[in-house]
This record gives sequence, C-alpha cells and structure tokens, in this order.
Amino acid sequence: MRCVRLSVEPSLDATAYPFHHRIRVRFAETDAMGIVHHSRYLPYLEEARVAYLRDVGHPYSAMRAEGLDYTVLECFVQYRQPLRFDEQVDVHLRLASPSRTAFQMAYLLTVDGHNRATAVTVHGCVTSAGRPTRLPEWLLALAS
Repeated sequence: MRCVRLSVEPSLDATAYPFHHRIRVRFAETDAMGIVHHSRYLPYLEEARVAYLRDVGHPYSAMRAEGLDYTVLECFVQYRQPLRFDEQVDVHLRLASPSRTAFQMAYLLTVDGHNRATAVTVHGCVTSAGRPTRLPEWLLALAS
C-alpha cells in the first residue's frame, strides 16, 4: 500500500521544531518488559497536537465549537529506540505542508536529548458534518 498524502521527512534535530510537549510514560502504557507498546505512540502525538493548538491560541475545543475538526488521514511512526516506563518524553512538533484543506505535522520524540522516534500525521480539515473544508487562515499563517 502506498501513502497518498504523506510527504514530510521529520528532522532528527530538535531545534527544527518550534514546540515541544513533555509526557511521562505511565506503567499502563508498557508491556511486561516495561517498554511502551507501539500503539501508545499515537495518543502521545495527539496530546502534543492538542497542547500545540492551545499554545498558539486556538484550543481544539474552540475550533470544534466553530464547526471545524481535523480528521487524521494518515500516520507514520518510525521507532528508533524504545520508550520505557517513567521516562519523560519530549514530543517536538511542527506544522508542515499545508494545502487548502489539509496539513501535516512532523514529530520527534526524545528522552534526555536522545532520539527515540519520529512520526508524521496528515490531517484533513472538515466541518462538523464531516465535509472537507478550507483550512482557517490562522493555521496557514503558522506554516509560513
């Protein structure tokens, strides 16, 4: 299967990302060896995206109240080294490749400055009825 929209190559340099959000790994997110299960990375990315939107003055709840939503169209995670119980993970992110109706987010997950994973998510802007719509101007401005 081929990725249709995914086009961003996440940087391994944390300084390339204008925002980061710290998450502490909970025991419930790990397997018997204390390693984070691969499925738990996606909620980490989501938590960082929501924190980013809040930080730039557009909380997700306010956008939803305005009738907009951002559906995940694709995601990609490259696991480089495992995350472990009780580590503090910095999820670095940047907005990338906006179009009229979609954008991508690039991520770098680090622990104490060591790269653990990279990721990209692709999002489509939709109305509350689920119909594609244009990205708001403020979101396009963030990418420039």
